[in-house]
Amino acid sequence: MSGNTFGHIFRVTTAGESHGPANIAIVDGVPPGLSLSEDDLQPDLDRRRPGQSKIVTQRSEADTAEILSGVFEGRTTGTPIAILIRNDDVRSKDYSEIREKYRPGHADFTFDRKFGFRDHRGGGRSSARETVVRVAAGAIAKKLLQERFGTRIVGWVAQVGDEVASVPDPTSVTLDAVEATPVRCPDPDAAARMIVLIEQVRAARDSIGGIAQVCATGVSAGLGEPVFDKLKADLAKAMLSLPAVLGFEYGAGFGVATARGSENNDAFVPDGDQIRTRTNRHGGMLGGISSGMPITFRCAVKPTSSLPQPQDTVTRSGEPTTIVTSGRHDPCLLPRFIPMAEAMTALVLADHALRQAAR
Repeated sequence: MSGNTFGHIFRVTTAGESHGPANIAIVDGVPPGLSLSEDDLQPDLDRRRPGQSKIVTQRSEADTAEILSGVFEGRTTGTPIAILIRNDDVRSKDYSEIREKYRPGHADFTFDRKFGFRDHRGGGRSSARETVVRVAAGAIAKKLLQERFGTRIVGWVAQVGDEVASVPDPTSVTLDAVEATPVRCPDPDAAARMIVLIEQVRAARDSIGGIAQVCATGVSAGLGEPVFDKLKADLAKAMLSLPAVLGFEYGAGFGVATARGSENNDAFVPDGDQIRTRTNRHGGMLGGISSGMPITFRCAVKPTSSLPQPQDTVTRSGEPTTIVTSGRHDPCLLPRFIPMAEAMTALVLADHALRQAAR
């Protein structure tokens, strides 16, 4: 299987499955001298961790990271950093029924067609469990970005179903405001409505999707390449590499479809000895290169595909049947998706920041 490595200079390779003994990340390209310990990784791992509230999956994982290499006396050495996160609470028997059945909305069928074999325990390699080590690697990227480049990344839940948060100024959102509610929405009124909706959906043995938003501030102008390695393209690939993401838009996004050019263009203005734009409909990227304005984008996240209610499907031999997915699943993926989105954003920005510095 190829495609397990992400990035150019700041490179991350992951390995592991949902119900295997552990998940592993090898992080290469981290400059030497960065202060780093497991304590730097744990806060974001705790935000992604299952069982953290009543509106997420109740799988119980400590998600404690072990740094096996690349750090000496509390600082990075410049050599590859190996991170191990063990799986402690696997219940593979919950998936015995799907050994010969394809779950709607999952990668069971496509995995079988590609490899002729699949690990049916929780989805194996295609499970969102794999993202645990991405979050650990992203925590390193976040620390590098903040300490060396002054970049800050915050994500939040902007919408669950029809419940939409009111966030007039994305740059004003703080981590404390996001973490104030279990749904990770900085608008308290909308957050309360979202929680009620998620609980209603779970009681109906169903699931619901929504929209996540991310804002990165302190990104210097000049990151990204003009053709195939556009910053916007790499961010889109990063987000779409995450499970359950079906849409990506930055800046004004699909709103540009009904706008006039005179309405959509952001006017340049002087700002002391710098240049910025008066508005930010371009989402901080022009021509695929960062403009120095905040980078803002949104991801559409689908409802959880695993449902504790009958769904039509077929067996591996093509016989019609039904399936009820047991196990422990999120009724809404959004609350635990936020640290994943932040991590992938950090990996992209760290990689491009190092690439630009290498010029």
